[in-house]
Amino acid sequence: MKRLSAFLTSMLASSAFAALDVGDVAPDFSAQASLGGKEFTFRLSEALKAGPVVLYFYPAAFTQGCTVEAHNFAEAMPQYQALGASVIGVSTDDIETLDKFSVSECRGKFPVASDASRAIMKAYDAVLLWKTHYANRISYVIAPDGRIAYVYSAMNPDRHVENTLAAVKALVERGK
Repeated sequence: MKRLSAFLTSMLASSAFAALDVGDVAPDFSAQASLGGKEFTFRLSEALKAGPVVLYFYPAAFTQGCTVEAHNFAEAMPQYQALGASVIGVSTDDIETLDKFSVSECRGKFPVASDASRAIMKAYDAVLLWKTHYANRISYVIAPDGRIAYVYSAMNPDRHVENTLAAVKALVERGK
């Protein structure tokens, strides 16, 4: 029993450090996305031309925590926009589900993208350890130069907006 406990502890501890590090180059990607129910192709490289990008991964649309997190990001969008930042959420949900989620839970304020192949999740070390079909709840702030400026990982959705907003503010202040 002690070995199993030690193994599980080491696996959970290593997963906490599996995320990309601050300073790493953010993997570029494009994905089918929905904003207010309208589908388009999101390209990270294009979004970065306009300013910092908050890329957040979440397990599944319309689940309790993911709904709370989407509402929180939607409410904070004016603050992100005032700083020149954009937000994109990513999950393995199909685009039809995200069309609905982008309207009802994201309130048409920011896009959500489908990563059914899990390629983006894998590139960002955002695969949920115990349910690999789902994303871990992890948020990245990516600077316009394409480097990771901040990483926050917690299954509780409550502090992702607060922390990423503070990181974007700090990034913008450093750039002045």
